[in-house]
Amino acid sequence: MERSEIIDFFNRRASTWDTVQVRNENVMKEILDCGAITANKCILDVACGTGVLFEDYKKRNVRRVIAIDISPEMAKIAKEKCKDAPIEVLCGDVQELELEQCVDCVMVYNAFPHFVEPEKVIEHLAGLLVPGGRLTIAHGISRAVVDACHRGSAKHVSMGLMHENALAELMGQWVSVDVVISDDEKYIVSGVVKAN
Repeated sequence: MERSEIIDFFNRRASTWDTVQVRNENVMKEILDCGAITANKCILDVACGTGVLFEDYKKRNVRRVIAIDISPEMAKIAKEKCKDAPIEVLCGDVQELELEQCVDCVMVYNAFPHFVEPEKVIEHLAGLLVPGGRLTIAHGISRAVVDACHRGSAKHVSMGLMHENALAELMGQWVSVDVVISDDEKYIVSGVVKAN
């Protein structure tokens, strides 16, 4: 997978992205609850796309959201959604992101198969969290459905979705994983960053 291919893939789909999103409100509630997305928290939304979680953050009264996406077209649409909200949208590679202050929660929603070096990404994201902060990697559909979708037009920009136990083990180097869920509706692996 080449970074330029990933950017181009998502740039081409940005204008219709919101129309093809599948959303189950009960699943979303569980993902956000597992991710500790609650009032007054500072959130890093990784690969935010067009800002599909922005309304959820607003409803949960988070203090601040830093949202980042590598696709300029996705980030452009996301920026249009954050008027009158404490959301800052950045366009760039999250692996190059440096923050002045660490965040309470990192959410990687519907994006993890597009990262070429999962171990490096997880290590970097864990380093952006406050002590006791939570890293969550989730999908609002099953692993089987993600992989089936990604075998089509996205096969050249997807690594496939790692088995939840393998991801939990990988994340366990930096976070204490306490949520591992993979069923017919969702995929959630989440944990609290370990103390140094």
